[in-house]
Amino acid sequence: MSEAKSWSSANSGVIDLFKTNANVIRDLLEGVANFCPKAYVCIITNPVNSTLPIACKVLEQHGVFDPRKVFGVTTLDVVRASTFAAHALGTDDPKKYDVPVVGGHSGATILPLFSQSSPAIDFSQEQLDAVTNREQPPSHISLMRF
Repeated sequence: MSEAKSWSSANSGVIDLFKTNANVIRDLLEGVANFCPKAYVCIITNPVNSTLPIACKVLEQHGVFDPRKVFGVTTLDVVRASTFAAHALGTDDPKKYDVPVVGGHSGATILPLFSQSSPAIDFSQEQLDAVTNREQPPSHISLMRF
């Protein structure tokens, strides 16, 4: 089996989910453009880094796009990374930590920047491995120390 076909087979559920979510965003933003073109819009539909541009394009096509009024909401990833960090450090209070997250929403594309957290976090290698495996499935680990 070719590598492309193997990837396609393994990720067909993800692709189908994206197609569904992309259509939902397109249809919703058509309604926003037609009925409330001055609305503030928060996109939380996964994958946010792919559905946000769709939302913007629909609004552009209707001549109502205002970049100050369209937001991609990725707070969930920050909350998740902060919670995992707190648990790895032996506390149940994730509000103590603010862990920035860049990249996509999951898998190999999500990159929590534990070394950039506030306050600073200094994980042992064992703690870092544990929190990385919670943040990303083991087959998709691409965490880097900055």
